[in-house]
Amino acid sequence: MLVVGLTGGIAAGKSTATAFFRERGVPVIDADEVAREVVAPGTPGLAAVVDAFGPGVLHADGTLDRRRLREIVFADPVQRRRLEGILHPLIEDQIRARLQRLRAPYCILAVPLLVESPALRALVHRVLVIDVPVEVQIARLMQRDRMTAEQCQAMLAAQASRAQRLEGADDVVDNATDIATLRRQLEQLHAHYLELARRAPTPAP
Repeated sequence: MLVVGLTGGIAAGKSTATAFFRERGVPVIDADEVAREVVAPGTPGLAAVVDAFGPGVLHADGTLDRRRLREIVFADPVQRRRLEGILHPLIEDQIRARLQRLRAPYCILAVPLLVESPALRALVHRVLVIDVPVEVQIARLMQRDRMTAEQCQAMLAAQASRAQRLEGADDVVDNATDIATLRRQLEQLHAHYLELARRAPTPAP
């Protein structure tokens, strides 16, 4: 099975792109969804996060306060690496298990930090980058999440740069304009991926 790693910076439009592939029956494994599952109430992942960062990262109902945790880790690289050390192995194990269960011509593995995650990068055959300029990311973040420009810059600084993502890309989609333009580009890639999968079996990564 051809595994396409879908990535892009924050607010680039990754969710819109993954929704497009799901509409066409392409299996999608979303690392963000897996990340939420491994810290659901009652999981060892959530217990480890609370042990590391304290009960202040929980809501009153016992669920993870993602906004509070995000504020902590994006303000301190040491704390961010600490969180990654807890969550990344759990996420990687879940993703590997799901990939093994899939049967399809190709699938999408959506990983925001694919460039920064060698273990997950090794699972994909092609990298698809949803690309927008940095100024578009900041404008969308400020509107969507009501973040300040300083908070936006801190989040962007914690990720791979736009240039780093593009350097590692096999396919690039420009999402700086409108959804119709995005969908036209994705439609072409969908046909391309089906052809790649049909033409020859892809060796396992």
